[in-house]
Amino acid sequence: MSTSNGSAKSSGRTTTRKSPAKRAASTAESARSKTTAAAGEAKTAARGAEETTKNAVRGAEETTKNAGRAVASGLETGRRAVTANAGKAAKAATAAWAVVQHRKALAAGAAAGIVGVAGAAFAVGRSTAKPAVGPLTRLAGGRI
Repeated sequence: MSTSNGSAKSSGRTTTRKSPAKRAASTAESARSKTTAAAGEAKTAARGAEETTKNAVRGAEETTKNAGRAVASGLETGRRAVTANAGKAAKAATAAWAVVQHRKALAAGAAAGIVGVAGAAFAVGRSTAKPAVGPLTRLAGGRI
């Protein structure tokens, strides 16, 4: 073995020990730089979380507005349907009441129509039941 600084146990490296104050300062500096880096990362994460929260709040606000619009639209559509159906029901009731009020006139009109149809059928049937005659017989009214 060779001796570089006079010691037989030395491996060729010289070690210098730092004083306790320098070690404490070095440790403090290392901790400070790590703390600063962690604080910067925390700050960045906080900004990201804040932005995400703002976006979530905006989304919830927009969803709430859309839901409110949908409810209002549904109520309006329902109101229109009820109004339209009420109008139709009123018209049907009015027509039914008119039929009930004028039932005697309607019955008389229906009877007159049936009599008219029967009379027309009788007249057509009578004209077709006559035997065929020539032109002279027709002119003479059936006397020849």
